[in-house]
Amino acid sequence: MNSAQTLTDQTAVGTNKLQQLKAVSVVVADTGDIEAIREYQPRDCTTNPSLILKAAQLPAYAGLLSEARGWLRDGQSVDDVIDRLTVRIGTELTRIVPGDVSTEVDARLSFDRDAMLQRARHLIALYEQNGVGRERILIKLAATWEGIRAAEVLEKEGIRCNLTLIFGLTQAIACAQAGAYLISPFVGRITDWYKKSTGTQTYSVEEDPGLNSVREIYAHFKAHGYPTVIMGASFRSAAQVEALAGCDRLTVSPQLLGELAADTGPLTVKLNAEMGSEKEDAITEAQYRYSLAEDAMAGEKLNEGIRSFAADTEKLGALLASPQA
Repeated sequence: MNSAQTLTDQTAVGTNKLQQLKAVSVVVADTGDIEAIREYQPRDCTTNPSLILKAAQLPAYAGLLSEARGWLRDGQSVDDVIDRLTVRIGTELTRIVPGDVSTEVDARLSFDRDAMLQRARHLIALYEQNGVGRERILIKLAATWEGIRAAEVLEKEGIRCNLTLIFGLTQAIACAQAGAYLISPFVGRITDWYKKSTGTQTYSVEEDPGLNSVREIYAHFKAHGYPTVIMGASFRSAAQVEALAGCDRLTVSPQLLGELAADTGPLTVKLNAEMGSEKEDAITEAQYRYSLAEDAMAGEKLNEGIRSFAADTEKLGALLASPQA
């Protein structure tokens, strides 16, 4: 089969669409909610500052949040407390899922390679102090040029990386060429941008620009033999998730996992390709930066994502500093 060819006539096996999806893609929970993870039993889970902020306010983490406030009163910096809290939540998640847990480096460091390296190593050290080996953790970095260069160093140190906020092919190729273990190309945020910019409020799954971005990356990676794992992310509907069935991994919110679990219809495998061996030149820094300047969507969404995660990190710091209810 041609490396870029997709299958549209293969039906997965299972009693509901979530089970069928698990048969053809690694299902990853996009949450820090312990109860949701227990219910839907994903193999992996991903977190980011927004999800950590939300998780920290769940009843299951009330004791941990109180403990973290104590660390702050004891004189630890807000950044250190956030890192410790994030790792403690991640440690709990490793006890529930059998696979990987993604933990994100502070988005405010996204344009400082050396600072990202330092923070990533610190997070891994904290995990190891909690009895969790680096083989269970993916360090998430924003896919800026500096983030990609940090991942290149970390991968050589045996620290696997999840490069996130991927909005275009050039970004994705640069990550793969740097040896990143995994990338997270976003679907819903791309679709949102095109809805706003074009006024088109409804896209079919065939025309959806967010889905087409992941399809393009998937076909390109398979054709060129890049081993980097592709994990579709940022879904707005179960239909978007289904449209990428067969992708290496898919990280999905509890709400959409629930919708898939409740649907007993057939699931069609949409992505399935053999690895090819085409070669291409390395992406240069100039090419990378120009690709984000040329593609208004990709440039805007990358910077917006960094701002959003940074803002939620600030909110988490404020939550920790607030008097305990």
